[in-house]
Amino acid sequence: MSKPIGIFDSGVGGTSIWREIRRQLPFEGSVYLADSKNAPYGIKSKEDILQLSIKNTELLLNKDCKLIVVACNTATTNAIDYLRANYNVPFIGIEPAIKPAALRTKSKKVGVLATKGTLSSRLFHNTSRMFAEGIEVIEQEGTGLVELIEAGKLAAEETKTLLVKYIDPMLQQGIDCLVLGCTHYPYLLPMLKELLPQNITIIDSGEAVARQTKAVLAKNNLLESADNHSEYVFYSNSNVDVLKGLVGSPDSEVEYLDF
Repeated sequence: MSKPIGIFDSGVGGTSIWREIRRQLPFEGSVYLADSKNAPYGIKSKEDILQLSIKNTELLLNKDCKLIVVACNTATTNAIDYLRANYNVPFIGIEPAIKPAALRTKSKKVGVLATKGTLSSRLFHNTSRMFAEGIEVIEQEGTGLVELIEAGKLAAEETKTLLVKYIDPMLQQGIDCLVLGCTHYPYLLPMLKELLPQNITIIDSGEAVARQTKAVLAKNNLLESADNHSEYVFYSNSNVDVLKGLVGSPDSEVEYLDF
């Protein structure tokens, strides 16, 4: 019997990663945990983030997942080293796409929109130091954006007002690349494209994460064959309506689960 890929996030944002995984790996089934009850992780302590990540990991292992994608920048930066050291499955993490932004920028100024938990993490600073030598990285906390996305307010005026408040200072400092450092933020792409000048390149991690997932599955002989029927199961411990709206399709099952 085939085993699914496990994916967890502090809510619905990681479904942006799930979409890319489904596109690149159409024969792989998946189990997704939306820990919306505890969103956002970005304002929690490192210890709280670690405990939530352990809880999510163990639930996915109980669902017989063969690989786990930590589809949350904050959980990756604060917990993935512990998870890899303590559980016997491959883990794929998410971190802000500093490297591709550093390669693309002409102005040598890159904006990063992320949560406090990501921007303050050791992994984020190590990545910035490693890949952004000679590049000015302008950090901006996206306080409040995750909550608005979790509430389904993807096109609301209050979301737009908040985005303008965060983006304008980065534009004034001359960025030409904007890194989306939270898996929730790709759901704001329509609004971002409307607000940003055409010369600004928007970069998120979804495609690279899906490629890495495929590579790790292949390396561990865990890839499904082309005749496998994929099933996608989603669990939320909060209101499932937003999650259903984002992933609803005939081959997706969305359920409430108290975890």
